[in-house]
Order: sequence, then structure tokens, then C-alpha cells
Amino acid sequence: MLTLLKNARLYAPAAMGLKHLLITDRRIAAVLDPEASVDEHFPGLEVHDLEGRRVIPGLVDPLVHMTGGGGEGGFGTRTPELRLEDAIASGVTTLVGALGTDALTRTPANLLGKVRELAAGGLSCYAYTGSYQLPPVTLTGSVAEDIVHIPEFIGVGEVAISDHRGSQPSAHELARLASESRTAGMLAGKSGIVFIHTGDAEGGLEILREVARTTALPIAQFMPTHINRTAALFEDGLRFARDGGRIDFTTSTTQELLADGEVPASEAAARALKARVDPSRISLSSDANASLPRFDAEGRFVGLEAGRLDSLFEVLGECVNDHGIALEVAVGLASTHAADALGLKRKGRLAVGQDADLLVLGDDDWAIDQVWALGQCLHRRDTNR
Repeated sequence: MLTLLKNARLYAPAAMGLKHLLITDRRIAAVLDPEASVDEHFPGLEVHDLEGRRVIPGLVDPLVHMTGGGGEGGFGTRTPELRLEDAIASGVTTLVGALGTDALTRTPANLLGKVRELAAGGLSCYAYTGSYQLPPVTLTGSVAEDIVHIPEFIGVGEVAISDHRGSQPSAHELARLASESRTAGMLAGKSGIVFIHTGDAEGGLEILREVARTTALPIAQFMPTHINRTAALFEDGLRFARDGGRIDFTTSTTQELLADGEVPASEAAARALKARVDPSRISLSSDANASLPRFDAEGRFVGLEAGRLDSLFEVLGECVNDHGIALEVAVGLASTHAADALGLKRKGRLAVGQDADLLVLGDDDWAIDQVWALGQCLHRRDTNR
């Protein structure tokens, strides 16, 4: 099927002005100037006039607990799985699933099944093998085998550092894991990224620096998240990014976490850009359906809320509307940079040959009018337009 999206005010993410997008076979076949001659009566061509509305790449979320999370307070505190309808409406068209604290009652097989369920609904879905703990839980028996032989596994994570819920890995253990993942990624044409859960313990990101100092592994092989968890970790993250590392800010939060010193993700992004961190080193993730737990001074669980996938689009809006970040820059934070870090070459940009994943934004408010994934319109806010 051929689809023509007329009069899109395109952010690819660079601002391109008014363009027509021709979509075929799930990808963008052409980006045309409005003056270009197009036979709108061509057999099989479906035409949609977007009337000058802004169009941005579909969001890329590098951390989604799609099988649910939690359990730190017992079985009654487990968070639910991600629902397909919620995923579609969120504006996130590419999701990467992960296990977290619980790799005992939730498994890589559960995760892979959920990835394929969401993909059957029209989204692009991937996953990390492993979990918080080392040695990592896997589907085949090894991280390398999972990455090489299972298409959806693109790296390993969410491995915990500086957190009492992790296995307190040594630099040597992390280096061996990163080497295995990196080599497997090279063989499979994937990133082999090591996605890192960063807690609020004093060590911060130092163990990742130690791996980079003492081995041949590049510091960008790691992608640490929750860097806005505390003011101290945020400052550590800025130093890490200036040294060539990647940093990821978490968009889901609670009032309690903010009161305890978490830096709001949009503020963290604005401050990082003002501090002249290379924008390509910064990304955003939702931590959707994870538990956002609270612990007392003794590390005892006292409560939790669940992360929200739609927080990624909300924070993108805060970046633009509250902090004055240009839309083309903000889109990079919520889409392009994660796609690049994860080695998803057809994601995060709207150009010829890229997957036709895009959001049509509202005229007068920060809202999503339409969600297109792999060339299909999966969600419309206003069916009359």
C-alpha cells in the first residue's frame, strides 16, 4: 500500500519545513517539497492532509518493564504488565524491554513473549537479556548466545550498580560481561549495549570509569540510566558524559522522589545542555511499569508507584514548553540518540529508507493527534481530521 502524508511540518529531527511524506512497505520512500507533482489519484494511493501540523519521529524508549516490575515489598507489590493500548497511545513506537529486580518470577522467556505480543500489535520491540543481578539470567545459557541467535535481544541489562538490590558486581565482572555483549553484538550486527541501572549509593558511576580505564572497552559501551536520581549522581553523570559516556534520564517519577532530591528529567536535560554536554550523549527513558519504590534510611521498603510510558512524551513537552529547548533538539533526546546508542539504524529519524514511525502533534496543545508505526496509523485522537 502507498500512503501520502501531505503538508507535514517536518522535524526529522532537524526542522525541514513543510513536506510531503510518501510511505510504502513500512518505510519512508520519499520526502517531497509541497510543489512536487504527485498524482493523488494513483491506484492504491491513500492520501492524508496533515494541514501543516508538526510531525516528529516516533519516540524510542530504551527502558520499558513491559512484563511489570516491583515486588520489593512482597508479591502484593508487583506492578502490572504493559498493555498494548497504552503503549500505542503513548507515542512510543520503539520499545526495549528489560527485567529488573525480579528475575525469579519474571524470566527472559516471559520478556521475549511480551516483546512479540507488542510487536504483533504493530510496534517495534526489542529487549535486553539479563537483569539486575550477575551472573545474568539468560534464555539460552549465555549472554552471547542470546544476542547472536535471538533477533529481539540487542544487549544486556538492566544491570544494577551502586544499588543495594544488585549483586554488587566488581569492575572485572562488568568488564567480562561488557566484552561478551560487545563481541556478540559485533557478530550479530547489533549494539551489544550494556544498559546500567544506577542506584543512589556513593559509588555512583565510578565502577564504569574503572572498566574504561583498565580495559580496552570504550566507555560508551555502557548506557547508565536514572542519572537524575539525586543531585550528586546528576553531577557525576555530567562528568561521565563529558568523558565520552552516555547518560539517560528517567521521566517517570513521584512527588516523594522529587522531594527526596530527584532532579526532574526535563530540568536535568536543560541543565545538561546548558553545561555544554554533547546532546548526542543524552537520552530519556520512561522506566515504564517499573516500581518506583521508597525505602527508609535502613533500606526497608515503605511503598511504591509504577512508572508510566506516556511520561516520555510528557517530559518531551516540558523540555520544549517549560525549558525552551528547541523541538529538534528535544526530539533527539526522546528518540534519535537512544536509537543511535542501541544500534537501531532505521529508527529515530524521518528520512528516505527509515521506518515510517512518526507522531502527528496537535495544533494548539501539547498532544498527539496520530501515531504511525511501520507505515500504519495505530492511533488517532480526533477521527474527524
